[in-house]
Amino acid sequence: MEGKITTYKDLIVWQKSIQLVTEIYALTKTFPADERFGIVSQLNRAVISIPSNIAEGWGRELSKNYLQFLRVSRGSLMEVEAMILISKNLNYINEKEFIEVNKKIEEIGKILQGLIKSVQQKITLIKAA
Repeated sequence: MEGKITTYKDLIVWQKSIQLVTEIYALTKTFPADERFGIVSQLNRAVISIPSNIAEGWGRELSKNYLQFLRVSRGSLMEVEAMILISKNLNYINEKEFIEVNKKIEEIGKILQGLIKSVQQKITLIKAA
């Protein structure tokens, strides 16, 4: 059946967050060398956390643990959003790069919030049954 989600890899939010990881890594390669252990390291860790927590949460199935992992993923996304703004303010990325990345962050955030809401509803239905 086409469109059926059988693994976390089928989730659009996971796919888009993997693309964001690739983009952030490419951007941070252009940052000053003295930021290698600062913002570059922090930004890379935070962006990797987004798809990683979605995948780990998937393994928890429909449970409060899954929700917690999705929320951690959302928190990491917000951390990336803040660090991208800081990077722009420090002139490590230009306005165009900032706008492009920020659009992707906003899109991932909306999809992730929808997934969180859906999982919450499913858990509520299971409890009610």
